Amino acid sequence: MPLSEADQALRAEVFARAEQQGIKFVNLQFTDIVGAAKSVTIPFHKLKDAEDHGLWFDGSAIEGFARIHESDMYLDPDLSTFAPIPWEAGENATARVVCNVYNPDGAEFAGDPRYVLRRGLERALKLGVIYQTSPELEFFLIRPGQDHPGSGLPGADRAGYFDSTQDELADVRNDIVTALEQMEIMVEASHHEVASGQHEIDLRYADALRTADNVMAVKMAVKAIAQRRGLAATFMPKPFLGLNGSGMHIHQSLADLAAHRNLFFDGDDDYEISQMARHFAAGQLVHARGICAILAPLVNSYKRLVPGYEAPAYISWARTNRSALLRVPRINSHRPESTRIELRCPDPSCNPYLAFAVMLAAGLDGIQHELPLQNAVEEDLFQLDDPALAGHGLGPLPTSLGQALQELERDQVILDALGEQVAEWFIEAKRKEWSEYRTQITQWEWDRYLTSS
Repeated sequence: MPLSEADQALRAEVFARAEQQGIKFVNLQFTDIVGAAKSVTIPFHKLKDAEDHGLWFDGSAIEGFARIHESDMYLDPDLSTFAPIPWEAGENATARVVCNVYNPDGAEFAGDPRYVLRRGLERALKLGVIYQTSPELEFFLIRPGQDHPGSGLPGADRAGYFDSTQDELADVRNDIVTALEQMEIMVEASHHEVASGQHEIDLRYADALRTADNVMAVKMAVKAIAQRRGLAATFMPKPFLGLNGSGMHIHQSLADLAAHRNLFFDGDDDYEISQMARHFAAGQLVHARGICAILAPLVNSYKRLVPGYEAPAYISWARTNRSALLRVPRINSHRPESTRIELRCPDPSCNPYLAFAVMLAAGLDGIQHELPLQNAVEEDLFQLDDPALAGHGLGPLPTSLGQALQELERDQVILDALGEQVAEWFIEAKRKEWSEYRTQITQWEWDRYLTSS
């Protein structure tokens, strides 16, 4: 199929940049259903052939992709994602290109998480809106061999929230940000988080496909640069008992396709959000239990979503209340384009493509059915007793992966957003994970029961 003029111009630009930067290899990257990054490395001179004809691979080797008898698939590079990998510069300078996955007949592979998100975004475009997101990724830097839950030294530094005096790893964070910006991934801010050894990187607002690609790049950069500094990085949601867990709060809005105007702003509203924004938020609250397994996909995720550690446990919204599931941050009155809704239950172990896809589907369902938004609750939810919570009409999020999977299976809107193949495989894989966890005997059980029973 002949390339369009725009595609020809993009190809020429990419090849010119690659020659200027001395690129010798290209990592063709894609993501499996659970969010693990995969890649195939080719010499740069093979990139044109891969773009023209695809790079074939065995899909049966990738979790959830295909059965043995239908294993042939190919990768189609998206040249708009071309970026040099800064920590792989030098004699064998390497770049990355994110790919879409196709079946042999040329149809897009329904099990490709990037396709799931692209399909959801196309639905939004047909409604005349662009879905934009800005993720905040939290993670721990630890010293291998020294840091573990029983060591008493959970992180590689002793700093606290926004600390400027003991933030001894600020230079590591700066190295990560520098690398990301060299990959043309714009960072809004980075800082030390609440727990010792815990850090955060906030990405600039962009369309959801771009920010999903960027989340995968951030995780890759953080781990690679930490390793080069003699550290290890973990995006595990709750690695240490008694400390805050790591979330991935996601700021989101809809923009008008024609004028790129933020559709969530309304200066006459008490919270300065439009009726569309209220319906969108209502949809996410209604489907909160159904999307939770995608946004918090590990057994460990539900040890973060507990009272007392600035993570949501109840389905509510607010402005100042950081125990709420959804938050509407106060905006500068001169910048209505910054109006947004922050969802606080996702964690960085999730697959960002699937996460954004189900968040969008839930919000659009709220808009389509004009779902009413419940009253905001600005009280600290963790200080309320059960009758008070019931009086506000507040229900809990799932408290375990098993419960979250049950809720996902009941939510047809979210199952449809994922598609039959992704939903079936995800639920099967996560049920296996939950079953394996439930049969484990933990140190807590030994300590509590071994001699007392």
